[in-house]
Amino acid sequence: MKKFQWLYEHALQHKGESLESLLPSPMSNSALASIDDDFIFSTLTRRVFRAGLKHSLVDSKWPAFEKALYGFSPYKVALMNDDQLENLMQNDQIIRHWGKLKATRLNAVMMLEIAEKHGSCAQWIADWPEDDIVGLWSELKKNGSHLGGNSGAYFLRMIGKDTFVLTDDVVAALKAQGVVDKRPTGKKDLLAVQEAFNEWHAESQRPLCHISRLLSFTVGW
Repeated sequence: MKKFQWLYEHALQHKGESLESLLPSPMSNSALASIDDDFIFSTLTRRVFRAGLKHSLVDSKWPAFEKALYGFSPYKVALMNDDQLENLMQNDQIIRHWGKLKATRLNAVMMLEIAEKHGSCAQWIADWPEDDIVGLWSELKKNGSHLGGNSGAYFLRMIGKDTFVLTDDVVAALKAQGVVDKRPTGKKDLLAVQEAFNEWHAESQRPLCHISRLLSFTVGW
């Protein structure tokens, strides 16, 4: 596995002076903890509906989703019964996907349970250590719905939590670095990826999202 400096220099050769401007900016954990859980729930639901669809299509319908789902109040959505969910299937202003609509209610319940234990879902996410970010992915997948694959990581990226994302380019780079030999899905491979990112972070003091993006720039050219 190459040192961080090699990754950075290789990415710099690829992207030139614009490199730093292409790196995402994570939110501080104190700022993240102050976000309202209604916004967290809205963003989580948006990620669920974006999966497999054009993001612009989903985003264009979001005002209608907000109206149909009580302003994304986790408490109100968690109380929706099956008849209310089925009525949403007649609403042509939203994306009528039965599985994802049911997932929305399940995810509202998950958020309420987290908030009861930790004060808010935002606080729980903010407090989760970045050196075990794959553990947070696992918790979202285990306790939520439609949050497997990269959905959990993309959701975290959307709200500003520092995380890497296993895009095709990042996976290709991890293979090239000898960290994994296939797309990491099992616990052993994900822990190996986490350890690699932790090592690069220790060398550079860069956030995980920077390292992730820089890795993606080391392949495909």
